[in-house]
Amino acid sequence: MSEGSFGNPEIVDIETDILIVGGGMAACGAAFEAKRWAGDNVKITLVDKAAMDRSGAVAMGLSAINTYLGEQKPEDYCRMVSADLMGITRDDLVYDVGRHVDDSVHLFEEWGLPIWKQKETEGVPLKDGGKPVRSGRWQIMINGEGYKTIVAEAAKKSIGIENCMERIFIVKYLLDQNEDNRIAGAVGFSVREHKLYVFRANAILNVAGGCVNIFRPRSVGEGNGRTWYPVWNAGSTYAMAAEVGAELTMMENRFVPARFKDGYGPVGAWFLLFKSKATNAYGEDYVVKNADMLKAFAPYDTAAVVPTCLRNHAMLKEMKEGRGPIFMDTPTAMAKLAETMTPQEIKHLEAEAWEDFLDMCIGQAGHWAGMNIRPETTKSELMPTEPYLLGSHSGCCGIWVSGPSDIAPKEWQWGYNRMTTVKGLFTAGDGVGASGHKFSSGSHAEGRIAGKEMVRFCKDHAGFKPALKGDIGAIAEEIYLPVRNYFEHKDKTTAEDINPWYITPKMFQMRLQKYMDEYVAGTSTFYQTNKIMLEIGLDHLRMLKEDSKNLRAKDLHELMRAWENYHRMWAAEAHLRHILFREETRYPGFFYRTDFPDLNEAEWKCFVNSRHDPVTGEWAMKKVPHIDIVEKFYGGQKH
Repeated sequence: MSEGSFGNPEIVDIETDILIVGGGMAACGAAFEAKRWAGDNVKITLVDKAAMDRSGAVAMGLSAINTYLGEQKPEDYCRMVSADLMGITRDDLVYDVGRHVDDSVHLFEEWGLPIWKQKETEGVPLKDGGKPVRSGRWQIMINGEGYKTIVAEAAKKSIGIENCMERIFIVKYLLDQNEDNRIAGAVGFSVREHKLYVFRANAILNVAGGCVNIFRPRSVGEGNGRTWYPVWNAGSTYAMAAEVGAELTMMENRFVPARFKDGYGPVGAWFLLFKSKATNAYGEDYVVKNADMLKAFAPYDTAAVVPTCLRNHAMLKEMKEGRGPIFMDTPTAMAKLAETMTPQEIKHLEAEAWEDFLDMCIGQAGHWAGMNIRPETTKSELMPTEPYLLGSHSGCCGIWVSGPSDIAPKEWQWGYNRMTTVKGLFTAGDGVGASGHKFSSGSHAEGRIAGKEMVRFCKDHAGFKPALKGDIGAIAEEIYLPVRNYFEHKDKTTAEDINPWYITPKMFQMRLQKYMDEYVAGTSTFYQTNKIMLEIGLDHLRMLKEDSKNLRAKDLHELMRAWENYHRMWAAEAHLRHILFREETRYPGFFYRTDFPDLNEAEWKCFVNSRHDPVTGEWAMKKVPHIDIVEKFYGGQKH
């Protein structure tokens, strides 16, 4: 391929009112809800790097909806989320999701999602009194292999298929030329055609998912590429927001899920539905065994369920002291369930054990089959994974946003719910920081909240005419720089992948993962770090940022990989800077500051926020006071 056919893309200009960047659950929720309020006066455009039907974290499907309140109260949901995230969450945002999330689940059922029902209410919709089969206090079971396709179809029908643009990777947001700190557009490229797209918009929803593969994964060699969260989540949500000056919050938080070893299969149904226990190598329940150690970290003593990071903390202690591996005792759990079952019911139970993975993590079922593992007779190993950055699961990193006007304190609201500190730039799902445990349904609900608010914003600013800051020609050259690097230098060596003038995206990513793993509390250090390690890591990232100008792309796929890894680098730096700033160990089991090994409630029960100045390039860090809104309004109860 010549540089002329590849390196000079056609530039396509598109004007819209609302631009949704992403195609996951939050994006689908926003598209559906925005159209309900927009009428014919507000144009909505959705742009997805992939294809909506199988985009986002729900791409392969799910076996359960993890957030459905039912008979529970939103304030109880707030307490649970706060307890699991070690006491630092935005109650206003969590409460807002809690009071709306069930409506999204009812919509899923209307659209065709099969939800398990208790026998006495089989066939009765949830909203009409049907009782779901619960696998836990907040979780309900579904047949969810087609979950995402169902939700995506509703979104596409709502805004019109002609307004859904797929296989376009948005890589930069653009500020307005005339109004300070105002979003005006976005630019990206097709991953199928030689086209560069320039969008002008009144409001933008930034919902491109969390961040995967900034740490060296446990699966290497023939297992390379296997992760727990979707590999296409490249930190774009955090990177693009930071680049235009949006304030980030709690980026020090990360999630280290304990999952079935090598296959990364989920454990929730095994713990909650099958009542399985996790033990050390000698059959001991390590959480019970280490209960006294966990008491040093509030809110262990007031939480109804041991926080996720503390369960990891106990697991890691057992492993470091030589009592590994950790097992999920599936045979005992299934034998106990079978005590009161008929042979036919036992066979159905065994089928459900496999279906848990076939609905949402096919690779784990393949791993079981390949390793001759039968869950009714063989224990399976568990292992804490490499860290992930996200705001919708058991993590709370993300962007600082305005809260709901009826419950958020005045300092936490600036006009429009889920708008970032950049005017006109909204986010939801993994993008919203300081809240978590939204999962699929909560992300959809939060997208709907943002979608409605964006319509209101557009109508309030109907006279706004976006004027993009920066020269589009220069921006196009910046985006296609990896292409220029390749064609300029590819003939200077006999092996095009080994070249002193450029670096491949794959090698760039390996370098990033090595730095993060070894200096920023990855698996190789048992998730431990300290100030000196972090400062060395930051210096390495500075050099990596310099080298990012030498990324190469020999085709559109590699150009996508180059920009994904550029975004990963930004997210990694934000994560490192936040860990360096927070001088305590707030999330033992997720990471340890060995120079500050304890929880410090007096000085660090607060949000940590950061802002990158798009003009000077400097980072500023600050503490933001924490407010227990739910306890103020509803009084203290057990979480």
